[in-house]
Amino acid sequence: MTVPTPSSSNPDPDSTGESGRPAPGSPGWGNRDDATGGSAGGRPDPYPAYPGGAGDPDPPEAGSDGIEAEAREGVVCGLAVALLALVLGPLWAWLAPRTPLITDGSAVYPKHPEGEEVVGADGSFLLISAGLGVLVGLVVFLVRRRGGVGLVIGMTVGALLAALGGWGIGVALGPETDLVEAARAAGAGATFDGPLKLQAKGVLLGFPFAALLVHMVLTVAFGKREPLPPPPPPAGPGAPGGGWADTGR
Repeated sequence: MTVPTPSSSNPDPDSTGESGRPAPGSPGWGNRDDATGGSAGGRPDPYPAYPGGAGDPDPPEAGSDGIEAEAREGVVCGLAVALLALVLGPLWAWLAPRTPLITDGSAVYPKHPEGEEVVGADGSFLLISAGLGVLVGLVVFLVRRRGGVGLVIGMTVGALLAALGGWGIGVALGPETDLVEAARAAGAGATFDGPLKLQAKGVLLGFPFAALLVHMVLTVAFGKREPLPPPPPPAGPGAPGGGWADTGR
């Protein structure tokens, strides 16, 4: 009588339980057997990995190429805006009111001590520079609607340099700055124009402030929005609120 040998398809009774599941300590114990995040023994994992958590790969970081490109844009924008000093200076020298002075041959006095010419020079500089700042903020927004930190910094620094340069150019193009030489050339009892001056140095901030304010308002109102992140996937079976209750099997 031939004794039948056990077939290889029959599971080892020592490695499986009564229900066909791997017994504790067997090679199949504790291994996930499905692609849905199941836990040991085929039961669903009650704590699935959340998207973006420790189980997901790290998001790609921005490379140095993007930072360098943004820095180049800022430098180019700053240089282009700074060149507006060549416009601000001549405009200020042309439009600013003159301060009349009079000399008696030994000293120089304001012809109108209560006049507003000095304040008018500051006001005209502020109005011209603020108008150019509004124009700069509009043009920068239209050219680079997506904006960027480097672009805004370059625009602001360039506007401040343009204000400083326009101040110097306007003084150079205005009346004589050497009062002694101007009084000597005018003669005793004559009236001549005093040099252009900025009494309130705070007006130099009008150019960058106007450019920054206009650019910020346009970006908030009409700038491109970043797409919203996708919502997280619904909770799987076994997760809190997933719909499968743990029966204790």
